[in-house]
Amino acid sequence: MIVGPGSVLVVATRNRGKTKEFREAFAALGVEVRDLNETNGVPEIEETGATFAENAYIKAKAAAERLGLPVLADDSGLCVDALGGAPGVYSARYAGERASDVDNIAKLLRELDASGAKPAPAPGGPASYGAGRFVCALALYSPAHGSRLEAEGSVDGWILSEPRGTGGFGYDPIFWLPEFGRTMAELAPEEKNAVSHRGRALRQLLNQVGSLRK
Repeated sequence: MIVGPGSVLVVATRNRGKTKEFREAFAALGVEVRDLNETNGVPEIEETGATFAENAYIKAKAAAERLGLPVLADDSGLCVDALGGAPGVYSARYAGERASDVDNIAKLLRELDASGAKPAPAPGGPASYGAGRFVCALALYSPAHGSRLEAEGSVDGWILSEPRGTGGFGYDPIFWLPEFGRTMAELAPEEKNAVSHRGRALRQLLNQVGSLRK
């Protein structure tokens, strides 16, 4: 068993928004979730993979071997059709290594303007630069077993020309979901978790963890 009731799972992130989502997801299994803000001894891990899945595994394995504990890592980002899939694996650091969410969104909108993409109404919504998708890859690595579990989820939407909403994090304020008539940042947490890329990947991963416990 990689994780189970009473065990500790470290998530390889310092993003408290992500930690909250992971903590809520694993609570039903009786697993204590910590993040890198609560754990010493893990330096910045260079993400050298070409895909979300590769980066998630690199982070999970490196942190787990440092800590001697199971580690869950995610690599997620926004892929915009008008930019050929960018920012992709560079989403979190699109405007620089220490960029804020506001900085990343501002750069993305500048790049879309520079690309010649013309804003047009999104389905049932305001002006957008066309379609895009959020992608999340998860890797759970156990140093004691030398084993891993992996899952991936995605959600399609539209990239707005102006941010809307104050919830969520990352690119949520410019990601329009026609089925809700709102951006990801305007959804209640339970609504977001039901449809988000991370929520979908987490459900796949939890199903795998549950199957191993049977």
